[in-house]
Amino acid sequence: MTDFIRRLPVYLLLDCSGSMMGEPIEAVRQGVKALLSELRGDPQALETAYLSVITFDSKARQITPLTELMQFKEPQLNAGGATALGGALHVLMDCVDSEVRKSTQTQKGDWRPLVFILTDGSPTDIEAFQQAAQKIKGMKTANIIACAAGSNADTSYLKQITENVLMMNTLSAGDMAQFFAWVSGSIKMSSKSVDAKPGEAIELPPPPQGFVVVP
Repeated sequence: MTDFIRRLPVYLLLDCSGSMMGEPIEAVRQGVKALLSELRGDPQALETAYLSVITFDSKARQITPLTELMQFKEPQLNAGGATALGGALHVLMDCVDSEVRKSTQTQKGDWRPLVFILTDGSPTDIEAFQQAAQKIKGMKTANIIACAAGSNADTSYLKQITENVLMMNTLSAGDMAQFFAWVSGSIKMSSKSVDAKPGEAIELPPPPQGFVVVP
């Protein structure tokens, strides 16, 4: 039996549709950079957290497979096209299936993945979205947190996949920086609590000021 560290897989699902062009996508780039820097400075996160990035525009793709923080290279993010959130959820399910180690009789698998979804609109691939939403709700294999960014984001779709939905009012660099700081805080908190309280519901820090938790 090989001894290995139980990883905390973290998946970022990032909206790169046309409406994110300009300042919003630049703010996401800076946010990912700050997130990395923050996590690399935390010994517990450094040891347990592994990061993956899935982007969605007219098509969804995993642009960074699950990678340890020190090996992680900042992804190239460009905006354009539609909002294939349904496709992104299907990609997520495939990635969780192939990358996350499951428990066996001889060893424990990885911790439940943390999934952060950031979108400023609503899915344009409705059929794929509805199929994925039903599967994801039934999976219970990941802790999913969704953030609806800006006034055009539709939270009703996000509520179909998770109870944890945040709303931020603008796509400004300041709000985006707060969101990614909150994500890094959530990951650090989770990496500390997984050992202390295995199997318990995930605890998240309070959302940033001005963000609303959607009931």
